[in-house]
Amino acid sequence: METVGIIGGSGFIGSYITRKFLEEGYEVKVSVTNIHKSEKYQHLFDLKNSENLNIRAFKLEDLDPLKDFIEDCGIVIHSGTPFQLDVKDPQAELFNPTIQGTQNFLEAINKSSNIKKVVFIASVAAWNTNFPMPAGGKSFTDTFDEKEVRYTSKDSHPYSQAKFIANQVVEKFISDNPELPFEICSVSPVMVMGKSLSNREDSTSTGLQFLIKNKIAPDEFIQRLYDNNVPFAVVDVEDVAIATYKAATTKGLHSKDYLLTSETYKVWDIHQMLNHREPQEKAKVIYKNDLAKMDLEIQFKPVKETLRSYSEEIT
Repeated sequence: METVGIIGGSGFIGSYITRKFLEEGYEVKVSVTNIHKSEKYQHLFDLKNSENLNIRAFKLEDLDPLKDFIEDCGIVIHSGTPFQLDVKDPQAELFNPTIQGTQNFLEAINKSSNIKKVVFIASVAAWNTNFPMPAGGKSFTDTFDEKEVRYTSKDSHPYSQAKFIANQVVEKFISDNPELPFEICSVSPVMVMGKSLSNREDSTSTGLQFLIKNKIAPDEFIQRLYDNNVPFAVVDVEDVAIATYKAATTKGLHSKDYLLTSETYKVWDIHQMLNHREPQEKAKVIYKNDLAKMDLEIQFKPVKETLRSYSEEIT
């Protein structure tokens, strides 16, 4: 039985990735930052084949336990960077764990003798730190795919900047190590929505869905989304997990970075659908998914289906 290590495998996206690998018959190791906060990972033991699940606690900033974690893994998934919009100390809360954690992770995998494939769960922010606003020089209706030049701005949200820099770290590592004995590839989801596998209330992704469903604006960032009826490219959380599994188990994808995206709707239409009403406008495809559909052989769920899955569980 092959072993996969999933950094951050108990989070919103990570839980679905953990479930997928368990269902496919893998021995799954999941990292958490605090073993005493069982409410953050206990839901994983309700999954099918959870007898093949092992939980390990450490932080990515700590190199030695990270090396020990991946030692016997044939596949390693890095889904362990924080997704936070409400940030008081960007350096401590985002830049250090995202960038230093990525650097430590790359150092650890470079010394492993068993790894065959590494997959990074990156972000659309690694392509455009202005998301959901257009990249520089583009409009809301201009399409975006993997042929575009990556765009960043120092005025973008710190989370987006951290993800962009982390991706640069990965690209440099690949360039500096042309003879790696394993493949590295990345998947970059747009706004990830859907039903959570846990009952946690601190997920930014599920929290944003709750805010949009109920027209709540706790800060200026969210209020601007409403005021400008900003279009959002959305992808289903389960589709992200399937794409990650395909990326991890398909050969010949080294150095590729796939946009994972379905359709784009304006935020008020997302609000409508979360409340079981029809959107006013038809879906558009702004962030394109052709490369992922071709290489990973995945068909992305319509956004209506994704939002229905969430809203049927939440009142």
